[in-house]
Amino acid sequence: MTLVAVARLVAAKDLRIEWRSRVVLNQVMPFAALVMILFAFALDNDAALTRVAPGLVWLAALFSMLVVVQRSFAVEAADGALDALRVAGVRSDGIFLGKSAALALQLAVLEAVLLLAAVVLYQVDIGAGSIPLLLVTFVAATLGLSFVGTLYGGLASGASGRETLLPLLMLPVVAPVLIGATRATEAALGTNGASSSEGWPWVGLMVLFGVLFGAGGTLAFGSLVDE
Repeated sequence: MTLVAVARLVAAKDLRIEWRSRVVLNQVMPFAALVMILFAFALDNDAALTRVAPGLVWLAALFSMLVVVQRSFAVEAADGALDALRVAGVRSDGIFLGKSAALALQLAVLEAVLLLAAVVLYQVDIGAGSIPLLLVTFVAATLGLSFVGTLYGGLASGASGRETLLPLLMLPVVAPVLIGATRATEAALGTNGASSSEGWPWVGLMVLFGVLFGAGGTLAFGSLVDE
């Protein structure tokens, strides 16, 4: 089978599992909303919330992604599904890209909910002129996070204590995406006096990050899972 066909089948499998279990809808989304509400209670200042809203959105997205990644690979490990795919000779690069695509789609839904929560809770104003930069930022950050999440999720899936190991491995690596997404979102929304032109270099950083981890994960995923 071609790379695209394998990736499409793996992504469809992961999305069907989610559609039937409703874990993202029933557990992860309420968790993400609760994180946003707790941030609002912790800061308890409208001006401060509006100023730091972009960073809070991406922090909540990152915490939620950890839950999604851990569950995705826990399902694979429990039934030996990932090992079965590898033994059957299914292309490891297709598995990586398929699982990344499924994770990216779930993250996109979560991020849309988090942005809506920021508008409601933090009084964030989204103007028509900010939409192009905002969309590109969310796409670039989502792809970067999904590639890293899939790569490190596969690396930690066979290790003991993977629930605590995954955050320790992944959080330092995604720092460039967190910083870049926060700065680009600030530029798109005009937070702290930032202009839209200031956001595009950060988008370039995230695109470079995504390309590197996408290519590296495609090449190395099979070896990492085998180990």
